[in-house]
Amino acid sequence: MAGFRTVRRILAGGAALAAAGWVLRDVPAELGVRPLTSGPDRADRIRRSRQFRDGTFVNPMPETTTMMTAPPVSLLGEMVKDRELRRPPGPIPVRVPPTGAPSPTGLGAIWYGHASTLVEIEGRRVLFDPVWSDRPSPSQLVGPRRHHPLPVALNRLPQVDAVVISHDHYDHLDLNTVRGLTRTQKAPFLVPLGIGAHLERWGVPAYRIIELDWDEEAHVAGLRFVATAARHFSGRTLTRNDTLWGSWVVAGAAKRVFYAGDSGYFEGYKGIGAAHGPFDLTLMPIGAYNASWPDIHMDPEEAVNANLDLGGKLMLPVHWATFTLAVHPWAEPVDRLWREAKARDVKIVVPRPGEAVDTAAAPPVDGWWKTLG
Repeated sequence: MAGFRTVRRILAGGAALAAAGWVLRDVPAELGVRPLTSGPDRADRIRRSRQFRDGTFVNPMPETTTMMTAPPVSLLGEMVKDRELRRPPGPIPVRVPPTGAPSPTGLGAIWYGHASTLVEIEGRRVLFDPVWSDRPSPSQLVGPRRHHPLPVALNRLPQVDAVVISHDHYDHLDLNTVRGLTRTQKAPFLVPLGIGAHLERWGVPAYRIIELDWDEEAHVAGLRFVATAARHFSGRTLTRNDTLWGSWVVAGAAKRVFYAGDSGYFEGYKGIGAAHGPFDLTLMPIGAYNASWPDIHMDPEEAVNANLDLGGKLMLPVHWATFTLAVHPWAEPVDRLWREAKARDVKIVVPRPGEAVDTAAAPPVDGWWKTLG
């Protein structure tokens, strides 16, 4: 009997190791590619970019911190206390997205969680920063876990006209999602300069990749896409800023959308608003902020400032609720946003994951997150 138990333990241990090996098999690919080594044409474009100096992409606005290389001791202390406050107090309500055709003249959005959002603009569909994995990490064995189910399976998404990526961090660019979209969709990927190297390694055909520098534009499916500035950084390893990051303008014949990606607040929003706005809809990040990294993530009040700079008519908050990426309480970003929006007469909409929003009839904020638990 003891020998049987020993054999069973050995088999169980072998199965666990095999399972771990299966999960870890994609880690080298997850880390991405150094774009300067991915071909002379891409390398030449990168070196000619005004954002590229001394071997890396840089922010044109002053930086005040280097937090990401050495978190302060005080922050490490915060991370080990009040962990329950950084999780939702109960199940997050998820809606099943509608499947009908988009309005040929209207503008709507479906927020799937975190930054992943489908915008329906004048009969076209644009998918921003899709992440369908359970963890935004190079391995699904570690990292922050999703707080709510996905509103729709990746292979049940409607056909989209464009997939737009803001930068190459794991919570915005996901290998498994990219591979799934490559199989199930036909749309091109519009990405900041250098990210095409990652996509090519992951199996995206070159003809489906459109790489843009800031202030460059492309026309896809009757829409105009403009890569615009952001105050952030990039990198999937300890090496930083090999690829460019950015925000995006999507313009139809009459409707305009702005997606901020990840960014600290900066004066450049006024210039983007003057050049491309006003915007019928802005998708603005409100979560994962901290006083230690104001250069890379806005707080909710700064997001309202940016929306006003841009001339945003309706603001939809993203980059909150789905993953815990900072030490603030789970609901604090949306609570602060709601308070600031009311104080400054800014129109916002806060949908549940999967809930469709028509910008022409946006529902009033109902505080659904306050009823959890």
